Amino acid sequence: MRAAGRRLLASLSDEQAAEAVHAFGDPDRLRWDYRPRPRPGTCLAGLSLAGRKNAHRLLATAMSEHAFAQVTSVMGLEEVLDRAEGHRRDRHSADYWVALFGSPDDDAWSWRFEGHHVSVTMSVVADEVSPTPVFLGANPAITFYRGTPVVRPLALEEELARRLLAGLTDALRKQAIVSPHAPDDIRTSNARDITGVELGPGLRAADLSPGDAGLLGELVDLYLDRLPPRLAAIERESLRPDELRFAWEGPAERGGGHYYRIQSPGLLIEYDNTQNDANHVHTVLRRPGDDFAAGLLAAHKAGER
Repeated sequence: MRAAGRRLLASLSDEQAAEAVHAFGDPDRLRWDYRPRPRPGTCLAGLSLAGRKNAHRLLATAMSEHAFAQVTSVMGLEEVLDRAEGHRRDRHSADYWVALFGSPDDDAWSWRFEGHHVSVTMSVVADEVSPTPVFLGANPAITFYRGTPVVRPLALEEELARRLLAGLTDALRKQAIVSPHAPDDIRTSNARDITGVELGPGLRAADLSPGDAGLLGELVDLYLDRLPPRLAAIERESLRPDELRFAWEGPAERGGGHYYRIQSPGLLIEYDNTQNDANHVHTVLRRPGDDFAAGLLAAHKAGER
């Protein structure tokens, strides 16, 4: 990441570098958003080919191959959405921004790649990386040809959850479905800090059969494996599977707006597909109390004393 950050900066003009780089203590370091809005940083649309490639290469240091493909597919969907809206909002696939907080040469620095339906924040402290929040969405979630999906970037995020829900006994399914109505977005939205967030009841992993627990583990892995193998392995080591809870809101049948979450003391995964007639997905991977390197920074400061 440090090397990729340096290469990016070297490929920017002085004006673009001034737009891209902010102080590590800038409040914008913690201000993330997956909706259209003004953003800190420099926009890919204005960069040279080398600059755009280096921005993508920095992003690639934070993503596994399949997740990188999901991100680039989501970016391309901005053109599809623009067409569907009659080009009223001038959406485009280069409306993504890269911002650095601090320098890759600093002991602690951070960077964000962000635009509509993509927000990836990586925080680096010494030789460790704090890899959340990571948000991916898609609108449209599915593009069809004669009823057959053609483009569906976040398919597994829905299908694995449905397999888990469908395989539960009636009693366990009643515990998992905590509301007949889904919220209109992920419940934590773009909150900067979700320390101690209480999202309600759900089905405990400890109550699942080995087969169902395995499916829940696959679903968690799907989100963790958005990260490169080394980072995903670190996240997996800190996970306490028996403390996981799974909750579904909305109808179990296809076609209706639906939402699910997976949470434990150190993990929160949210998925929501309710908008645009349930064809507009939002998903997020977060670490309550430890997003934006909160834990790493506290340990680093304590070590300096």
